[in-house]
Amino acid sequence: MTGCADVVRVALPAHLRTLARVHGEVELQVTGRVTQCSVLDALEARFPMLCGTIRDQQTGKRRAFIRFFACEQDLSHERPDAPLPEAVAAGAEPYLIVGAMAGG
Repeated sequence: MTGCADVVRVALPAHLRTLARVHGEVELQVTGRVTQCSVLDALEARFPMLCGTIRDQQTGKRRAFIRFFACEQDLSHERPDAPLPEAVAAGAEPYLIVGAMAGG
């Protein structure tokens, strides 16, 4: 979507909710195109303590153990400037930021 501000719902993993001192989903105003980058920019602007936890502050790339999902799709390897699904841009579906697990 373009032009007006859209309300995007974002679900954070528990450790980032604790860091940001929020409970449940976060609702963000996103102006212009609703992309992974614009959502993360809005998230970090509202919660500066999250800067560097989701993406590298120098390169802007996703951290290794963070994944992005929306509408049952893994968007972790999509371009950061690709538009998110319309259901996310309209606030009908949340944008999920998930802490990945590794180990044996």
